Amino acid sequence: MVGDSLLAVLLAAFDILVFAAGGLDPDAPGPSWYIAVPIDIAVVAPLVFRRKRPVLAAYAVYVVSYAHSALDLGVSGLVALAISLYSVQVYVGRKQGLLYGGAFVVAMAVAAIVKPEPSVAAQLLFSAFTIAFCWLLGEFMYARRAYQRELEARLHLLETERDQAARIAVAEERGRIARELHDVVAHSVSVMVVQADGAALALKSNPELAGRALGTISETGRGALGELRRLLDVLRGDRGDDEPRVPQPDATALGDLAQRMRAAGVPVDLALGDGLDDLPAGVSLGIYRIVQESLTNTLKHAGAGASAAVRVHRTGDQIEVLVRDDGAGRARRLEQVGANGATGTARQPAPRLSVAGGNGLIGMRERAHVYGGTLEVGPAAGGGWQVRAVLPVRLNS
Repeated sequence: MVGDSLLAVLLAAFDILVFAAGGLDPDAPGPSWYIAVPIDIAVVAPLVFRRKRPVLAAYAVYVVSYAHSALDLGVSGLVALAISLYSVQVYVGRKQGLLYGGAFVVAMAVAAIVKPEPSVAAQLLFSAFTIAFCWLLGEFMYARRAYQRELEARLHLLETERDQAARIAVAEERGRIARELHDVVAHSVSVMVVQADGAALALKSNPELAGRALGTISETGRGALGELRRLLDVLRGDRGDDEPRVPQPDATALGDLAQRMRAAGVPVDLALGDGLDDLPAGVSLGIYRIVQESLTNTLKHAGAGASAAVRVHRTGDQIEVLVRDDGAGRARRLEQVGANGATGTARQPAPRLSVAGGNGLIGMRERAHVYGGTLEVGPAAGGGWQVRAVLPVRLNS
């Protein structure tokens, strides 16, 4: 508004100076100063608000310009009309610009009819040129402002999409880190807790067995600390280039996993099919983690004397993983209530379902779904618990 106020002051000052010098036609009688000066100011004052209220300011100039032109007080009325036409075209739009341009033409025609002069043709030509120039300039600036708004909208959309993509990537990375930490910590801590309980029970009656359990605890704890340290080094990014890197476990390491579970007190019957060596790294890691979590749950929940069977077979483009424990040989039974109120027991079937479960089951489900696979978790037919996962094989061609 500072620039527009300065423009209005300059136009009003110019007309006031012209009036003080005797007007555009010194021979013609002019109005008194207390009439001419307020009209000179009133015709340009709305230009101060031409950006905030372009339509209102333009039509205020339009109304006052009739009196300004009739009294022949100068050129500020014509200039103010031209600036108003430009402002309406730029800040409002083409439709309002056309309406105001038509009103501008009407004003020029009325002035020529009411006050005919020998040079009326030249005046009309000049007015037409002024209207055309202001219209084209306003159209150009309107198109430029529309283009700028479109660019700003696109930039805002791109920034929003970038922020959303960053948040999605962070959420996925957090989920991946949480799964890895759970798999590392839950398995090792479960083995250590079971071995510690066994060592406490056998400390007096069988010190040798307690010693072996303590050795297993120590070995498992060191392995877990090593895996956690490697994972944290990757997250911090402070691993040196010359430091050796340890690969993630895969399906070929299931034999070592089964051996560790046997040492922890869970007999594991492991059967691996062919074609597990050339699996994609992610699929192979998912198979290992699913079997690891399943055996950890067997260790924690199946009870003493429970055993587990692990079957991993590849059929065409699919890998089937089946982990089943016998729950210490105890079949799960359900109480059934008959129509007459009598109760009885029946052996529970093995439903095919995906239970909500804790973090372990959630992690297994996420690992299966991330590769388009399925996970079924539930009680087994003859007692115990089973986990069945089917993962598609996606080898690079």
